[in-house]
Amino acid sequence: MNTSTAIYFVAALVLCCLALSANALQIEPRSSWGAVAARSPSRIQGAVDYVIIHHSDNPNGCSTSEQCKRMIKNIQSDHKGRRNFSDIGYNFIVAGDGKVYEGRGFGLQGSHAPNYNRKSIGIVFIGNFERSAPSAQMLQNAKDLIELAKQRGYLKDNYTLFGHRQTKATSCPGDALYNEIKTWPHWRQN
Repeated sequence: MNTSTAIYFVAALVLCCLALSANALQIEPRSSWGAVAARSPSRIQGAVDYVIIHHSDNPNGCSTSEQCKRMIKNIQSDHKGRRNFSDIGYNFIVAGDGKVYEGRGFGLQGSHAPNYNRKSIGIVFIGNFERSAPSAQMLQNAKDLIELAKQRGYLKDNYTLFGHRQTKATSCPGDALYNEIKTWPHWRQN
């Protein structure tokens, strides 16, 4: 096998593994955490340009499905009540129980980053990530979710990844998580 054939083979193997990883991702539906119906959701047509990463700033995060579902339900209640959003603000929730939960889901406008809501997918990690990063499983789940969004046509191949702090004055998604996403391929300084 010559060098170019070997390089081609390795590249094909890596792409195959990435595709398998994204296809293996299980997204828990809204019904799994007891979501209340959204008030007048807004559809987004076509693939979006951005992924915005957040943290929920819950000090202890969650580690069991019961805890995580309760926290997600509380986030939705806060967003719909105190903040008067039409629904939970995020498109997806990455939780400490090893699962990804559907927030608004694909193809719907979130309420998570002013001036970016109509052109982004908002992903929140449950927990506070100022001092320590999320688990390797949580990070991989987010990467797999982003890959899945691309595969399904909801996210452009040349998307830009931002931390929430790049869209408004906030410390979100916490220093440790922000430093982590800065190493991901699509992160850009704005």
